[in-house]
Amino acid sequence: MGSVTTAELGQKSPLAAVGGNSRFLWLKVTLVAGLVVALYFRVLPGMALDWWNDPGSSHGMLIPPFALYLAWMRRSLTLAEPAVPDARGIWLTLLACLMLIVGILGAEFFLTRASFVVLLAGLIWTFWGPGRFRTLLFPLVLLLTMIPLPQIIYNLLAAPLQLFASEVATELDGNVIHLAGISLGVAEACSGLRSLSSLVTASLLVGFLQCTRIRTRILIVALSVPVAIGMNVVRVAGTALIAEHNQEYALGYYHSFSGWLVFLVGFGIVALAAKILHAWME
Repeated sequence: MGSVTTAELGQKSPLAAVGGNSRFLWLKVTLVAGLVVALYFRVLPGMALDWWNDPGSSHGMLIPPFALYLAWMRRSLTLAEPAVPDARGIWLTLLACLMLIVGILGAEFFLTRASFVVLLAGLIWTFWGPGRFRTLLFPLVLLLTMIPLPQIIYNLLAAPLQLFASEVATELDGNVIHLAGISLGVAEACSGLRSLSSLVTASLLVGFLQCTRIRTRILIVALSVPVAIGMNVVRVAGTALIAEHNQEYALGYYHSFSGWLVFLVGFGIVALAAKILHAWME
């Protein structure tokens, strides 16, 4: 009988094969991660600066931790799906690359930033398959809300909301509110667009966590729009009423605090509506 050397046993050992596969997997992960960092090493820090410097985009810094937490919370559901690589995910990856190129050439920040989320979706689909991709779809959608709106869309939405808030609140000339002893201009920051974008994002989370049916979640997100607009009208009207008696207080402490207050009240209304709709429609 011939003898088998230790080297031959090592070559035939299943453990050696597993170790080799593991090293190859980490090599692929490191390579892909390196390529992603190389593509977005300027894009993502620029978005983080917008979160820090622009109060209207500051809620974006909370979105990645929430998305990661939701993905971690649903990890058992994700891992229950078999990892079946699917080449169709490459189409999403190619779309992300195209968005990045067009965004860079056209100096369009929204496209370049949105391409990062599309790229994540493409990589998940390609390497893990459509089953696991579906379980992670909501965290990916949530990540899209961290991206500040394009300035042209922001301006198009802000101006009508400014006029609507001042018109409903009291007598106006354009976006100027005329009171007995003072005239107040409704600035772009008081259009309610900031609280609207924050409340829509919050309603996505509330709907996902409290409800199970897609139609109920869509209804909750739709409800957050009139709630945010209505609460902003109340804020503008309150500022006008207080300004008649104490202009410094109205345009100082109250103006700053009321933004948080209307968001919290609006969030409470949306959360209560989610509970009612969950009990009624599901």
